[in-house]
Amino acid sequence: MMNRWQIVKRLAPLMAIMALVLTACGRDDLSTLRPQGPVAEEQYNLMKLAIAIMIIVVIVVFAISFYVIIRYRRRPGDKTIPKQVEGNHKLEIIWTIIPIVLLIILGVPTVQSVFNLSKDYTDDSNAVKVIVTSHQYWWEFEYPDYGVKTAQELVIPKGKTISIEAKSADVIHSFWIPSLAGKIDTNPGGNINKMHFSAPKEGVYLGKCAELCGPSHGLMDFKVKAVDSASFDRWVSALKAPVAMPADPAIKEAFVNKCLTCHAVGDQGGPAYPNLTGIASRDSVGGILINTDDPKYSNEGSVYDNLKRWISNPNAVKPGNGMGKIELTDQELDGIAKYLSELKLDYEQ
Repeated sequence: MMNRWQIVKRLAPLMAIMALVLTACGRDDLSTLRPQGPVAEEQYNLMKLAIAIMIIVVIVVFAISFYVIIRYRRRPGDKTIPKQVEGNHKLEIIWTIIPIVLLIILGVPTVQSVFNLSKDYTDDSNAVKVIVTSHQYWWEFEYPDYGVKTAQELVIPKGKTISIEAKSADVIHSFWIPSLAGKIDTNPGGNINKMHFSAPKEGVYLGKCAELCGPSHGLMDFKVKAVDSASFDRWVSALKAPVAMPADPAIKEAFVNKCLTCHAVGDQGGPAYPNLTGIASRDSVGGILINTDDPKYSNEGSVYDNLKRWISNPNAVKPGNGMGKIELTDQELDGIAKYLSELKLDYEQ
C-alpha cells in the first residue's frame, strides 16, 4: 500500500503538467487579467487590492502560527501548563481593530468603484447607445440614435463611451466582454439592466454569455470591434444602404421565400433572427465558425464554407438554436451561401 509521500510524488508531475497547460489558456481579448479599457482597469485594480490584502493576512497568520508552534512547543521533561491568555483585553482589541482597518481599506475604494461603474450614460449625448438583446443563442445590437441593427458583432468607435441597455428575448443570459467590462445579466419580461464601457484602442474583443442558458450556452460568442470614428460612420452608412438581391432569379426566389421571412438584408426581410447585412465582413458565422482562408481547427473555414455548413444543418453547429434545418436544393444552398459570402460592408481603410 502506498504511503502519503509516494502518492504526492506520483501526483506532483501531473499537477505540474496541468499548471503548465493552464498557463497557456489565456487570451488577451478574453481575460479579466489583461484589461483593455478603463472599466476593466478599475475592476482589475479592485481585484488586485482584495488579493493583496488576502495575501498579507495569510502571510501574517501563517508566520504567527509557525512562530508560536516553534517558540512555545512542549520540550522534553516540561510538565508545566503554559500561561493562559484567555480574556486578554489588549489582544482582543488588537485582533478586533485589525480586521476593521482592513475592511475600511477594501471597502472605501469598493464603494467608490460601485458608484463610478454604475453611472447611467443613457441620456449622455456624447455616448453611443446600444440596446443589447440576447437570444438563444445569438446577440442582437440595435443603435437607436443611428437607426441600424446588427447581430453578433458590436462595432463601436474607439474611445467613445458605449452605453448599454441589456435585455433578453427568451431566458436569462449574461452579457460579458472580459477585457473591457464586467458582466451584466440580460433578463426577459421587460427588465432592463444598464452598463457602460469604452475601448481606447482599435481591435477585436471577444464577448461571451456568462449565464448557463441552454445546450449551446458555451457557443454563444460575439465580437466587439473598436474602429476609428470615420470607419464607424462609414459602417453605419453601409448598413443603411440598399442591398442587391441575388442575380439568379431561382436563387433570389429561394432566398426571399426561405430566408427573408426571418432574416433581414438591407431594408428587406424580417427582424426575428440575425440581420444578415454585411455578414461576410464579420469574423465568424453563427458567432462560432471562424472565417479564415487558412483553417487549422474544426470550427474554422472560408466564409462560403462556414455559411454552407451553417445553412445546411445549423443544429449540428449550435444544438438547440431556433433556426432549424431549411429545405433547400443543392443548387439553392450553393447559391445562397455564395451570395451571402459576397455580402460585405466596405468601411475600414
